[in-house]
Amino acid sequence: MPDREPDRERDRERDQKASETEAERRRRRAVFLRELTEARELRDRVQPRRAKTARLRHAMRMRTFRW
Repeated sequence: MPDREPDRERDRERDQKASETEAERRRRRAVFLRELTEARELRDRVQPRRAKTARLRHAMRMRTFRW
């Protein structure tokens, strides 16, 4: 019969991932969102014409949106 040690190790890793606390998940999400915002700001500075067009398009969408 083959050794079952790799399966136990995989189960242990899965349990560790499942036991990740809500605070850790929120912290990772906050870091991700901060980096995403930073990347968007950098893109807007590098491509000002595209950023302006996107702003105008967003404003138009918001004007035509009905609550």
